[in-house]
Amino acid sequence: MTDSTFTLTEAERLPAAERDAILANPGFGDHFTDHMVSIIWTAADGWHDAQVLPYGPIAMDPASSVLHYGQEIFEGMKAYRRADDSIVIFRPEENARRLNESAVRLALPELPVELFVEATKRLVEIDSEWVPRGADQSLYLRPFMIADESFLGVRAAQRARFMVIASPAGPYFTGGVKPVSIWLSQDFARAGHGGTGAAKCGGNYAASLLPQNVAAENGCQQVLFTDAGNPDVIDELGGMNLFLVRADKTLLTPALNGNILPGITRKSLIQLAEDRGYAVEERAVTVTEWREGVADGSIVEAFACGTAAVITPIGQLKSPDFTIDFGDKAPGELTLSLREELTGIQYGTHEDRHGWLTEIPTAGVAA
Repeated sequence: MTDSTFTLTEAERLPAAERDAILANPGFGDHFTDHMVSIIWTAADGWHDAQVLPYGPIAMDPASSVLHYGQEIFEGMKAYRRADDSIVIFRPEENARRLNESAVRLALPELPVELFVEATKRLVEIDSEWVPRGADQSLYLRPFMIADESFLGVRAAQRARFMVIASPAGPYFTGGVKPVSIWLSQDFARAGHGGTGAAKCGGNYAASLLPQNVAAENGCQQVLFTDAGNPDVIDELGGMNLFLVRADKTLLTPALNGNILPGITRKSLIQLAEDRGYAVEERAVTVTEWREGVADGSIVEAFACGTAAVITPIGQLKSPDFTIDFGDKAPGELTLSLREELTGIQYGTHEDRHGWLTEIPTAGVAA
């Protein structure tokens, strides 16, 4: 199929006054725009029936494969409104490629990159007035794919659906960027070698929820997972990649070893750091190295990164046996500077010298 085959069914739009009230304080994931995108795949016909539809419930047979065997993948990305009222999406081709990598691992069909990008553009275009105008606000986009064949046999489904929904998002840090405490998970692993750790699938996040509750019980906002076979080797946080900053202008980040999600924000920050002359080492990073580095002054900052928060400074790593504490040195200078640069590119106050932004042609025009 081609992108010109999208059909449109107009939604009854939320009144402007109600929409504006939501956008004044959107929160995260609490409200949704007027439309959604749906594209069907079958083994016989490939991708077809691309539609922009009113947002709402989807009919699903109780025997749908996704409900029984977890054949589901998703992405997280954002659209930003700039000062001139234009709207851009950040690196959608990268999200499309990662979705396809996840699809291969979960035995789902790959979606053409250009069709993924067109689907997200169509939704943002028609619901452009849902892209907030407030500081540090954005429109969060959730593309996802599910196996919805009605079949209880254990095999890859012969039917799937790709969808995109959108939700206005407020600033992640409402009172300014603040360092968080993270809990070292010692009883639970996020992924194992040969598993689905590098795929963005719901099961990985479901597995992180109980450890996240343990972290909260210990006064921490996030949980850090280590390798299932070596508890000293760091993987990632429950939903974010990790960086350590050395005093010698070197960034350390765990290598993509099959356990770790290849974050788009992670990839972008590596590029921006290298642009500044920082060396970036993607390799095995250990808790011991972090602990000893803070003690001797060779490691001076730590931060996590992901689509929702961009960069989250880390103040403490806590465990039952020890605490690594940056004290009043967190958030660090590089942490804040990289965050300011990346968000500046997204919102148009910094030059997009790497061509990461895709502009929505009718941005700023009410749908």
